[in-house]
Amino acid sequence: MSKEKKLWILFASVVIVSFAVLGYYGHKIYQQAPPIPDKIVSAQGDVIFTKQDIQEGQNIWQSTGGQEIGSIWGHGAYVAPDWTADWLHREAVFLLDRLAQRDFGKPYNDLDEESQAVLKVKLQKDLRTNTYDPNTKTTAISDDRIEAIKFLSDYYRRLFMDDPQFNELRENYAMPANTIKDPERMRKMNAFFFWATWATVTERPGEDVSYTHNWPPDELVGNTVTKDLLLWSGISVILLLFFIGILVFYYVQSKEEDFRTPAQDPLIGEKVTASMRFIKPYLVVVGALMLVQVGLGILAAHYGVEGNGLYGIPLAEILPYSVARTWHLQLGIFWIATAWLAMGLYVAPALTGKDPKFQVFGVNFLFIALLIIVVGSLAGEWMGVMQKLNPEMNFWFGHQGYEYVDLGRFWQLFLFVGLLVWLVLMIRPVVPFMKANPAKKSLMTLFLISCLAIGLFYGAGLMWGQHTSLTIAEYWRWWVVHLWVEGFFEVFATVVIAFLFVRLGLLSEKLAITSSLLTTAIYLSGGILGTFHHLYFAGTSTVVMAIGACFSALEVVPLTIVGFEAYKNYRASKVTQWIKDYKWPIYFLVSVGFWNFLGAGVFGFLINPPASLYFVQGLNTTPLHGHTALFGVYGMLGIAFVLFVLRSMYRDAQWSEKLMKIFFWGLNVGLLLMGVLSLLPVGIWQAVESIDKGMWYARSAELMQQPGMVVLRWMRVVGDTIFAVGLIAGVWFMLKLILFSKKSSKGAE
Repeated sequence: MSKEKKLWILFASVVIVSFAVLGYYGHKIYQQAPPIPDKIVSAQGDVIFTKQDIQEGQNIWQSTGGQEIGSIWGHGAYVAPDWTADWLHREAVFLLDRLAQRDFGKPYNDLDEESQAVLKVKLQKDLRTNTYDPNTKTTAISDDRIEAIKFLSDYYRRLFMDDPQFNELRENYAMPANTIKDPERMRKMNAFFFWATWATVTERPGEDVSYTHNWPPDELVGNTVTKDLLLWSGISVILLLFFIGILVFYYVQSKEEDFRTPAQDPLIGEKVTASMRFIKPYLVVVGALMLVQVGLGILAAHYGVEGNGLYGIPLAEILPYSVARTWHLQLGIFWIATAWLAMGLYVAPALTGKDPKFQVFGVNFLFIALLIIVVGSLAGEWMGVMQKLNPEMNFWFGHQGYEYVDLGRFWQLFLFVGLLVWLVLMIRPVVPFMKANPAKKSLMTLFLISCLAIGLFYGAGLMWGQHTSLTIAEYWRWWVVHLWVEGFFEVFATVVIAFLFVRLGLLSEKLAITSSLLTTAIYLSGGILGTFHHLYFAGTSTVVMAIGACFSALEVVPLTIVGFEAYKNYRASKVTQWIKDYKWPIYFLVSVGFWNFLGAGVFGFLINPPASLYFVQGLNTTPLHGHTALFGVYGMLGIAFVLFVLRSMYRDAQWSEKLMKIFFWGLNVGLLLMGVLSLLPVGIWQAVESIDKGMWYARSAELMQQPGMVVLRWMRVVGDTIFAVGLIAGVWFMLKLILFSKKSSKGAE
């Protein structure tokens, strides 16, 4: 059996087994999710909240921006509190004071340690005891908790509506007044807040941990790190070290291929077909979206220090933080995806040098559809947050409130159809090429598999409905965010890069397919089941946490040796004179290797082990990983793809070394400084406070508005400014080349 065939078997086995396990435990998640009772009742049977209240309250929370304004169970934005951690601690403090006044006649903080310990036992018994009755589907709560609900409902009503006493706190949270305009909608959102918090402290039947594995940490209510979190964290680190050793050994003993580099550029006479020329509008849109996305990111960061304005301008009245952050994330996904899709549409017809029938029409149709999706979804998200849509209309056309998949269901469906159109446009030129070139069938087969995954796996975002439990919605959301964005786009990138290097004569066909299969199998072996590491504290079981811990550690393994690949790419840029034409695309590939190691690897593993994530979920260590991995890896790769296309289109054009240096170094240095000067120190400070006092304090205005913390947040200006200068230079270079060059390469004429 050949090495290639063995690798195909390995690849198929990894995918089949991994998805079987992911699906099996996904079914378990459905069964073991925190129950939503039909009624929450008092000891006397009076109804406090109904299931409908909770579900509609979840929809109302989503309409405010959901995970874009504070967070629930640690998933979401970072300026406002985590509402479950905030509610839980405020409820505990209220109940302890109530018990202290009743039992001792004075506030809890005035009691001696022994008396406080007695009251904490009473509190924890009240909060942690699971009173859900699966037969009647009701949950009974004590009279004390009912009073706490009344107190907290009033507190959040005043915060989310327009009580002037909360103006300063709202500004600290980057929340405009009247985020919720209707008292009844507020009552229902409070019902959802109570239920989500109930799941964080109520113990699973027959266990001594809550539905969320005792997250958020809060010693008052007994939410402390569990032995399972420590155990599986230790095992994950051991597995990481073990498999790093194996992989390094493999790379060290592997012999490099003796391959002769062509004397001239093999693509010098490549024909640029009509459909390939129509990729230009895609690239213009990529540049425009990049500028807007980064501008919105700077605005969202500024809201962290001036919550409702921009240097005194009351911008939040028309563009609040939740909208700015939503658009920032959505446009990031849109421009990166557009760059990658454009690369595919450019490469596929280049195989044969001719367009299938109606390929030009398909490319233009897809472009118009993408524009409609971008504009329509952003408008709908704004209308949802501004409370101009009812919950049902908001679900379909507004803001779904789930980070990275905020767009309404109609726009999701529209985008899914667009991806299917792209898939068809990819298949049509590739299949005839495979038939005419049997020797290239393996690499093209893997290429088509990656295209199928990109086209189809976005459909996971359609698996939840308007009233789906948050736990189940999170399971499917991470199929999109982790598997679609982080997983199969990575596979697509691996194959496309190998394909490009084959076409440039820098890599043999045989080595390209074997290395692509091996890399993909290694990555997916951890990546598919590593999806579960996002769900440790989302209402899932201990088994899910254990699988997520072990396999997310394996995700980091291939990232530890990306330096080898980065070095190979760098060396490839210097092998002959003609390859210098591709210097800057290759340099961006080198930067992808760097950010894969630092952003996805180091900063990713910082928050991967359960015991670590227990204290840092929802802190600034998360956007540290998010920025350096999403833009550092997928953004830089999208830029590399765009530059490869531009070099092919404009073969005779002289590229400005000055602009390209500013572009490359501005983005990379700016991104690094953004992380190490601001996000990392803020995240470490928050982590220390989370360990010492609890998650509620690590996310509180009391901590985040301290002078030292404000200075650290302002330090983002340094990295952001350098980054913005680099981006402007790069986009100007791209637009100047596309819009003002007299002609593209000869084959295009």
